[in-house]
Amino acid sequence: MTTDLPGFQPGDAYNILTKQNTMTNIRNFRGLAAVTAVLLGGTVHSLAAVPRPEHPRPDLFRENWMTLNGEWQFEVDKAADGDARGLTYGKDLKARIIVPFCPESKLSGLAIPTTEHMKDVWYRRTFRVPPAMKGKRVRIHFGGVDYRAWVFINGQLAGSHVGENAGFNFEITKFLKDGSNEVVVKVHDDLWSGLQPGGKQSGSDQSAGCFYTRTTGIWQPVWLEAVGSSFVESLSVVPDPDNSRVLVTAKINGSDQDLTLTAEAFADGKLTGSDTASGPWQNTLVLNLKEKKLWEPGAPFLYDLKLTLRSGKESIDEMKSYFGLRKITIDGRRILINGKPVFQRLILDQGFYPEGLWTAPTDEALKHDIEMCMACGYNGARLHQKVFEPRFMYWADKLGYMVWGEYPNAGYGNQREGFSAVVNEWTEILLRDRNHPAIVGWCAFNENFEGSGELQQMIWKITKAVDPTRPALEASGWTHTLPNPEVRDAHDYSDNPANLHKRWMDYFAAPPEGPFPPTRYYNPATSNADRGVPFMISEIGGIGWGVPEGGWSYGNGPKTLDEFYARYKGTIDAMLDNPNLFGFCYTQLTDIEQERNGLYYYDRKPKFDAKKLHEITARSAAYERGEPMAVPPSVKTLDAKWTVLVGALQDGKLSTPYRYLTAKPADDWIKEGFDDQAWKTGLAPFGNGNGSRTDWKTPEIYFRKTFEYDGGVLKQGAVVIRHNDNTEIYINGQEILGVRGSKGYYLCLATEKLRAALKKGTNTIAVHSHEGGQGQWVDLAILAE
Repeated sequence: MTTDLPGFQPGDAYNILTKQNTMTNIRNFRGLAAVTAVLLGGTVHSLAAVPRPEHPRPDLFRENWMTLNGEWQFEVDKAADGDARGLTYGKDLKARIIVPFCPESKLSGLAIPTTEHMKDVWYRRTFRVPPAMKGKRVRIHFGGVDYRAWVFINGQLAGSHVGENAGFNFEITKFLKDGSNEVVVKVHDDLWSGLQPGGKQSGSDQSAGCFYTRTTGIWQPVWLEAVGSSFVESLSVVPDPDNSRVLVTAKINGSDQDLTLTAEAFADGKLTGSDTASGPWQNTLVLNLKEKKLWEPGAPFLYDLKLTLRSGKESIDEMKSYFGLRKITIDGRRILINGKPVFQRLILDQGFYPEGLWTAPTDEALKHDIEMCMACGYNGARLHQKVFEPRFMYWADKLGYMVWGEYPNAGYGNQREGFSAVVNEWTEILLRDRNHPAIVGWCAFNENFEGSGELQQMIWKITKAVDPTRPALEASGWTHTLPNPEVRDAHDYSDNPANLHKRWMDYFAAPPEGPFPPTRYYNPATSNADRGVPFMISEIGGIGWGVPEGGWSYGNGPKTLDEFYARYKGTIDAMLDNPNLFGFCYTQLTDIEQERNGLYYYDRKPKFDAKKLHEITARSAAYERGEPMAVPPSVKTLDAKWTVLVGALQDGKLSTPYRYLTAKPADDWIKEGFDDQAWKTGLAPFGNGNGSRTDWKTPEIYFRKTFEYDGGVLKQGAVVIRHNDNTEIYINGQEILGVRGSKGYYLCLATEKLRAALKKGTNTIAVHSHEGGQGQWVDLAILAE
């Protein structure tokens, strides 16, 4: 296949590499491509030098397509003046790169170090439209570009996209010409802004902790596709195994007359169901299946699906897909797959590769990662802090491998300014992946900090609106904000298996604390209590082995191989023996750069005896055996119509400023009439970062203000408080509450003490909080009924 690129000039190379090194990397990559040709729309194109030549979307396959992977021109635009320099059309760029690999990767031919903060980069190549595409509508597809992309065809803007993980495409028919055509891609990637997610990409000059080498620009395949004058633009496939049928909804793009859409399902090559609908825009078809074959974990069956769009008797578009017949339901504490309690033995998979970073070097590498997990006894994965490419989903479907879909939220600070981009990209991801039977749950966010509730709940509601067929978790670990969840989880990296076992057996044996405060105050301390819904420990283990200097793992590493196997077995047994867990997720599949807690080395070589790990991991679980579960909790609540006397953060304008001091005041500071005019003024929460509104970094803080009370009959009174650490609260000089330790917003009934302390008219609240090693933070509300 001709690239139509001008010769590479030595003087144009970056000062961090040489022409010889660049071209050596390119030649080395060519050696990886064993495929020499493929039939594209009836024309044979040589692919000997083209990486990742397979069709990127097996779930949306058309015969008439052409890959644009391979050599492109590339340039880092340090001055961000590429538009002014005319780079959108007809200008050679300074280097070459192998697409779809990011410039930081070895397989790109560049391996630009992470000390280079590449906020703006440009790509360019030329192509010729194959004869089979002439007279068709032509679209250009990008599997993934990090982060903002503008695509120019022959100097004309074809479109732009925001988001690093969702694929996108533009119709470019009107921009094309006979002969050579040019595509230019401008990319802006500002990981350091706090307004875009980056997943596990390091914002530092080096990888550090659990953050690794960055990915900039194009990192998934690029390809052309020819479609008819009208065509199937999007597809929803909803299996209904109970009724041996599948529901197919297809959106039509185009305005041809007398349109009909036929959907046909095939089992082992034999037609087993079909339906036809007529009309433009959108069609829903019901395929009743003569043969009912279920997709199940470890025993998958995939039906082939063919869609044919006709205008009159003429076929104008044909697309091939597939589907699995399976159903997910929730029954109390259980998640059932086709009515069966399948224990989910998940691995944490972050999808990094030594040579390609976020991009697998070959399609076989994607498949092999799944096979490595299954060899160790795992039947699924959390796809962690990254949206994996459709080819991975295809292999998960083919191999019967369960996955939870996630979003790379790390690096995004939950600012409202960035909400629209996150919501839009997550919606695109849901629409892209909702047809994969391997996906058994969604969990957009990982380890959110407090203050994330607004976005968490927004994304959860969107997830359920787009795809009501799967359970959704609003966040994995840390802060949960959904008051009535359908599934719940926790992270626990205890390196003592006995403690791990006891903690989670006790968790389900003890009733949740109550009464609970109004839902606006929910945070981990209250929402993490048992709700009687399906529960998993979604991060455990992280056991290091042979960790070198500069590397790390969770806890203290075992000293011998026997000690490793003993700790691994104890950790897994604590999960398998708890009948109240529907699954667990072990950290992790492979080492990644400095994080050395994988079951395999970073290069995918085994660390341990896979058969021994399989024996430990795959044994029968109490959940699968149907052992008795804990009874559902009877949640104690107060059905009070609370009036806010003193507001906390969640009470908005009712949270008014305090006078505060960090040095010890006079002894009468808690009393009415005390002169606090010399004290500073600030809003609660008082704390050391983490969303506090007034800084508090000293061991002690004292704060006070006045509030009004109408003097009515006090039926009930309560304090809602979050504290790190010990805190005393006084009303009009009388102590109404003293609390110890560190705890999130929770409700303490204080009716009798409030009755004794409150008076009609103006009252004074005074609060003393001590920092005792847990980190400074304090906020509270006084409620009355």
